[in-house]
Amino acid sequence: MPMMYGFGTQRRQMLESELQRLVDEMPQLGMQSMYLVGPFSRGDVGPRTVLDLVVVQQTDELMHRRADFWTTHLRPRIGINFYVYTPDEFENNIDDDLLLQHASSMGERVYG
Repeated sequence: MPMMYGFGTQRRQMLESELQRLVDEMPQLGMQSMYLVGPFSRGDVGPRTVLDLVVVQQTDELMHRRADFWTTHLRPRIGINFYVYTPDEFENNIDDDLLLQHASSMGERVYG
């Protein structure tokens, strides 16, 4: 079976480009801060690597509907998982939420 060389570099460039686009566009839509978490934040890039983003935004939407806003408005060009928290949730739930612990301690703050 033939091997494909340079795929990791190409995938990394795609992820970096999409992340920059989001950082440029999301503040206008209400994002207050954003953290990159998951494999890409650790430098792990493979064929299925996606952007895992913890987004802080003031919203009244239910937790399970919040990512829909970003997916609808931004139309991602690559796989993205949006984990959306209000500022109050982000500040007050760190002790109870492993994802927030990871974002604040090991995640890369990419905006805000």
